[in-house]
Amino acid sequence: MAEPKNEDFLDSLANAEAEELADEMNEISSEDAELDSLRAERDMLKDRFMRALADAENARKRSEKDRREAENYGGSKLARDLLPVFDNMKRALEAATEEQRTVSAALIEGVELTMREMQNVFAKHGIEIIAPQVGDKFDPQLHQAMFEAPVPGTKSGEIIQVAAEGFLLHDRLLRPAQVGVSSMPAS
Repeated sequence: MAEPKNEDFLDSLANAEAEELADEMNEISSEDAELDSLRAERDMLKDRFMRALADAENARKRSEKDRREAENYGGSKLARDLLPVFDNMKRALEAATEEQRTVSAALIEGVELTMREMQNVFAKHGIEIIAPQVGDKFDPQLHQAMFEAPVPGTKSGEIIQVAAEGFLLHDRLLRPAQVGVSSMPAS
């Protein structure tokens, strides 16, 4: 009869070891699940961090671009408002006759100095004068055609008269040069 007790004992010992192994397997399995969960959370947080970093870098670049544009083009309204002043001073100098230049030499010199100073300030702030010449090719990116006329001895699309100079602020057009264009048909 001793044998059945041994057999029972061995069975119970085997069952106990099997239960212990099952518990360890469950524990390992739950640790693996927890580890997988932590890895997934880490990956998600890393992804969010990288996206936030990229967003911050994009915001920095965007604000730098906005700052540069504000620096370069922030005064465009003021510059545009000064263009008629420039035009009027230029017309005044062109309208002065030789007799008026002799009689009012100091006044004319003062207006010329003011014009040069205005041109220097324009250059300092990136304002460039577009001064087309008669005979130049019409460029719709820089010129505005005020009229077209058939003028003998010219080609179609040539500038035949300059009514007003144009202006660029850095690379942006403030005002196109106002010109007359030949519409002479090709012969």
